[in-house]
Amino acid sequence: MDPGRDHLLMGTHDDTTMMQQALRLARRAVGRTSPNPMVGAVIVAGDEIVGSGYHARAGEAHAEVVALRKAGTRARGATLYVNLEPCAHTGRTGPCTEALVDAGIRRVVVAMRDPDPKVDGRGIARLREAGIEVEIGLLEDRALRLNESYVKHRRTGIPFVTLKWAMSLDGKIGADRGSATALTGEEARRFAHSLRNTHDAVLVGVQTVLADDPQLTCRIPGGRNPLRVVLDSRLRTPPDARVAAGVVEAPTLIATTATALPAQVEAMRRVGVEVLVLDQAPQGVDLSALMEELGRRGVQSVLIEGGGTVNASALAAGVVDKVVALVAPRLIGGTLAPTPVDGPGLAGVTGAVRLSEVRTRKLGKDILIEGKVEDRCSQAL
Repeated sequence: MDPGRDHLLMGTHDDTTMMQQALRLARRAVGRTSPNPMVGAVIVAGDEIVGSGYHARAGEAHAEVVALRKAGTRARGATLYVNLEPCAHTGRTGPCTEALVDAGIRRVVVAMRDPDPKVDGRGIARLREAGIEVEIGLLEDRALRLNESYVKHRRTGIPFVTLKWAMSLDGKIGADRGSATALTGEEARRFAHSLRNTHDAVLVGVQTVLADDPQLTCRIPGGRNPLRVVLDSRLRTPPDARVAAGVVEAPTLIATTATALPAQVEAMRRVGVEVLVLDQAPQGVDLSALMEELGRRGVQSVLIEGGGTVNASALAAGVVDKVVALVAPRLIGGTLAPTPVDGPGLAGVTGAVRLSEVRTRKLGKDILIEGKVEDRCSQAL
């Protein structure tokens, strides 16, 4: 919470209940609003909810406008609860502040300011200028977590990066290198596909492509396929690999270096794959440069599903914001069995990576463990 800004530190019970409802509504659009944030709105007149709604997808009506349409004339003198500051500018839709002023809303309770430079306080200022009472900060932490990718991208221009892996109880991601090993159960696999549904891009290394030939699409009915990104410093991805041959299902970008032969680059471009040539880093493709480029393209969130080498490179490069580990109740053993983070070890590179806000829950017989990378939290939120 920014001490330099005014905040509603403690709302009434009813205020909290209504903001919780706004957050629940916003979450209904998970994976559908990028590059916009997820926003829900509730309008209350007296003790009655007279209008509510959420922003369903980019280009469609904002949550406040949906709620106002449902409320009609009952919005006059009412209170609006919304998890993100209303916009005061014209984009693909008109400014929500003017719609609220015209509707006669008396009071607005906002969970958090919008970090977009086009908004950031302007919406709140416009509402107050029109005589509307505005209170800020109720359930702000929950609002920040809900739109963590949007917030990070707006503040830094760089995507929010989640590193995900599945492993056995003894910390192995497979029985041996170069072969796929299914470790988790159906619930955990559905969760993994839900992550693809909610991220703008999914990233793997070329070794994963060569060993598993994955599609990297979302298998959830009605789900959204992310941009597929392959780290391939020498451009070894075969043109008939499923990530290359299936560009109709989802776009594919291969990040490579100047060591790639021109004929290989041309072969990939002929099948519809975009090839991005970046600088060489000690670990291969420069991951920091790649994230900056993806951010410039409007990619707000990246899910890394690599092997131990890619995971180690991402952590060493300092691009990871969150770690998600799916732990299966199995023991594999073996000193040569691959682990989630390979290489010389992070303590000798950048120091041990510490996680905060760690949460766990069961997914069938498996355990989900997730947490934020400590020195990245302040950048994202």
